Amino acid sequence: MSNTDALLQAAGAWFLNSGIQDSSGGVARFYHTGIARRARVSTEITGYTVSTLVFLYERTGEDEYLEGALRAARFLTRMAWDRGLQTFPFEYSSNGEGVPALAYFFDCGIIVRGLLNVWRLSNQPEFREVAIAAGRSMLDFQAAEAIHPILALPEKHPLAYEPRWSASPGCYQLKSALAWQELFEATGEIPFLRAYESAVARALANEQDFLAGEINREKVMDRLHAYAYFLEGLLPVLNRADCAEAFQKGLRRLGEYLREIAPVFARSDVYAQLLRLRLYGESLAAFPLDFGAAAQEAGEASAFQAASDDPRLAGGFWFGRKSGEMLPFVNPVSTAFCLQALILWEDRRNGTFEARRQALI
Repeated sequence: MSNTDALLQAAGAWFLNSGIQDSSGGVARFYHTGIARRARVSTEITGYTVSTLVFLYERTGEDEYLEGALRAARFLTRMAWDRGLQTFPFEYSSNGEGVPALAYFFDCGIIVRGLLNVWRLSNQPEFREVAIAAGRSMLDFQAAEAIHPILALPEKHPLAYEPRWSASPGCYQLKSALAWQELFEATGEIPFLRAYESAVARALANEQDFLAGEINREKVMDRLHAYAYFLEGLLPVLNRADCAEAFQKGLRRLGEYLREIAPVFARSDVYAQLLRLRLYGESLAAFPLDFGAAAQEAGEASAFQAASDDPRLAGGFWFGRKSGEMLPFVNPVSTAFCLQALILWEDRRNGTFEARRQALI
């Protein structure tokens, strides 16, 4: 068994056997080793997991991954989706505990992309139908000046912006606007295409300010994760000169900041996002690949995989490291991004890499 096969098998087993996905199909935001508890089920993280399990099924053909993807997708369409409000609330409670009555633009886009991924694979109409309805409801977040990041439910009034990046408009929202682009490809509905193109224009207009908006080094690392979302959101338009220039400059900026801050605080997902972006940029737009930097990022990402006899940890990826110590979170998104990046890196080294935009988790 190759190193990549072993990595895939271990990370896949973590998704299936760690308990991060509960019996409803919903997926928790993370597992906290310090208190031996999962976080609450998150609709956003469930959406990411749908895409991850589809990716694993396509790579292996193993039915367990397809079954897990379908369970997660049905949780989203049959339990999490609020048909009356036509949106996905922020988190889901199965035991009556209070959860914030909020909807996030970013989360909705991730969920839509997950549902489209499982629909393409299974051809089950409920996933397409809810994805389309959710994509239309994402238009409620648009305003003349910005895409509101959070709406209060049930009125769908925008929340006042806060300094933290996830509670303010910004270029990172372009990752979720990919849902509109993919819905246009699935339906031919022009409003989806126009909404994505509007999001591209907004992101290009404000991306220069996004990393400069924070001076705390650790918080800049968090913003690198979000800035990579902006670059991922540009993948469909790398044929445009302005977008290609922004992508290449942004890739350099991302790498420079990461190398500078990593000795103090490093996030595993940022290494993985940067590596995936390098690979997609080379394949989709023939941008030169810095092979040495990519190899270094692959090595750094792989070092975050947990080795343990505890199935709650084994094969998953740690969220991050501060001053040489792993933080006590094993995280579905970190695991998904690192798993995919390392597999695609092996494909690139073997000459078999294919850049399919919709497969990017």
